Amino acid sequence: MSAVDRIDAVVIGAGVVGLAVARALALAGRDVVVLERAGEIGSETSSRNSEVIHAGIYYPTGSLKARTCLDGKQALYRYCAEHAVGHARCGKLIVATDAAQIPTLAELKTKAAANGVSDLVWKTPEEVRDLEPAVSCVAALLSPSSGIVDSHGLMLSYLGDAEAAGAMVAFHAPLEAAAVTPEGLRLEVGGQAPMTLLAETVINAAGLSAVETALRIEGLPKSAIPTAYFAKGSYYTLAGRSPFARLIYPVPEAAGLGVHVTVDLGGAARFGPDVEWVSRPDDYDVDPDRALAFYDAVRRYWPELPDGALQPGYAGIRPKLQAPGEPARDFVVQGAEAHGVPGLVNLFGIESPGLTASLALADLTLDTLERARAQAA
Repeated sequence: MSAVDRIDAVVIGAGVVGLAVARALALAGRDVVVLERAGEIGSETSSRNSEVIHAGIYYPTGSLKARTCLDGKQALYRYCAEHAVGHARCGKLIVATDAAQIPTLAELKTKAAANGVSDLVWKTPEEVRDLEPAVSCVAALLSPSSGIVDSHGLMLSYLGDAEAAGAMVAFHAPLEAAAVTPEGLRLEVGGQAPMTLLAETVINAAGLSAVETALRIEGLPKSAIPTAYFAKGSYYTLAGRSPFARLIYPVPEAAGLGVHVTVDLGGAARFGPDVEWVSRPDDYDVDPDRALAFYDAVRRYWPELPDGALQPGYAGIRPKLQAPGEPARDFVVQGAEAHGVPGLVNLFGIESPGLTASLALADLTLDTLERARAQAA
């Protein structure tokens, strides 16, 4: 190996979005290397979520979250069908358990319509019981285009497409330092096989470490790098058979979508996530005592939840761009027009609905590169 290896395109992070970007770059004819510090794909946020295909209901109209969720949902259903990735368009009920929450449901329906989601349907308590006999509510919205997906199967499929088009993944390959040079971005990669790469294009899709990764790039203005915050969410599994066929969501809360029920492709139910702000994104332990608050939250819409039925499952951590108590921030897909570094795109704050939006975010990343290239020409 030479002292410095010249590389066309480098993607930092082999989560679902990084793999989708690598796939898109490789299919566009680029030579792509993916750097992943772990020993496997998608070991953090991409494999520690609800595996929900979101409809695009909750996000501010015109935001990147709204646009990429809607476009990504449609692309993801097509992709899964064409590539035999496990998924189900099972539908979701958003339930109001108090009359005071009904105006919030109405606002959600209006926002969804503005985002292009026109298939939400009001359901009475009686109609909800016909669909989900275990659920108690005073009103609900049915989202028929919400669904679930095998996230690991999806990532394996993206990886297979990328590798078939010539991309490769280097595992145990953490980025230790980087610098902007006239020839491109110089990357110092550690791990078991340290190397120095000189890349024309670099996509920072490092998820929880995206801000930390950006801070390692000498020559990238610090003013272009946001502050990272982390919200841990714990999930609990249901002992015994699930009484639900659909996703059940309460009305959303400040930093998340509330303690909701998701079902997996095997029919098992899990509850979560809650919101616990943490200082570091490395603690995935699930505290059994936090389940106590889950019982109260879940019994608002499933009163018959038995005592002792919730078992610690797993935890995930969401990369946030807002501090606790602040309004939610949008996705950031940041190209040279924002930071001035040719060939670099930073993806910041890619939390939910990042899984749903992965194909759309990949397209947007390529568009951002092309737009910057056209402006520089």
